[in-house]
Amino acid sequence: MATFNLSHQRYIPIPHITRSSNTERHSCRNLGLFFKNPTNLHKSVGKSKFAVALSAMASGSVTEVLPPALDSSSEPPAIFDGIPKLYISYSCPYAQRAWITRNCKGLQDKIKLVPIDLNNRPSWYKEKVYHENKVPALEHNNQVKGESLDLIRYIDNNFEGPSLFPSDPAKREFAEELLSFTNSFHQAITTSLKADKMKEAGAAFGDIETALSKFPDGPFFLGQFSLVDIAYAPFIERFQPFLLEVKNFDITASRPRLGVWIEEMNRIEAYRQTQRNAKEHVENYKKRFLV
Repeated sequence: MATFNLSHQRYIPIPHITRSSNTERHSCRNLGLFFKNPTNLHKSVGKSKFAVALSAMASGSVTEVLPPALDSSSEPPAIFDGIPKLYISYSCPYAQRAWITRNCKGLQDKIKLVPIDLNNRPSWYKEKVYHENKVPALEHNNQVKGESLDLIRYIDNNFEGPSLFPSDPAKREFAEELLSFTNSFHQAITTSLKADKMKEAGAAFGDIETALSKFPDGPFFLGQFSLVDIAYAPFIERFQPFLLEVKNFDITASRPRLGVWIEEMNRIEAYRQTQRNAKEHVENYKKRFLV
């Protein structure tokens, strides 16, 4: 059995494929694990050279010192001072998408991380920074932009660093399809949890397994690592430990490509630095779903 960053007690979950609802927003207002190691699949897919390179790239071996979350008693940072700022919550999966993108682009010294305490948020955040009062939000060029799927594209297109979106037309088309499915994936899993029926969740993870077989040139959704992997990773990070502990549901059982995907994602240092403790995810989801 292979473990999921066991030494750091960190684990990764992932989202279901069904049409996205326009009413779903890509932001937050409020707020181990074992799997089978598919050895044969590893031989056919191979170790991702891109993942290894990315691990040494971007944040490299330097561990970023994370600032404390700002709450209602905190003074605001200097706003519109020419320094790009990414407002996040450490617990928000939507904000984590933008945070991962920043790290994978190697922008730790270019985009300042400003964490917000969503349970005790400062009034100045809504009044002076982002009127939607949600995270993530990016302050750049005297503007503030929100919505996680929009932000990861914006960061990729407007800052230096390796491109995280493919140039191949077939991969771009599939990427758009997968990005449009993220909300429906999330809804399928949460609906299963609320109804205490795992059939729909199983189908959702089955769709993910199928999607991971589309391109054979690597273990990621588009073969090589991309924004699509970033879009799904924060949710898998949360669903995986919760489903295993509370529902005794192993999302990688009979899904070897998903197991490899998780393993390869966990090799990326720029992603690992954004992960939370699996126990924290489990406790948060227990409160949310009244287990």
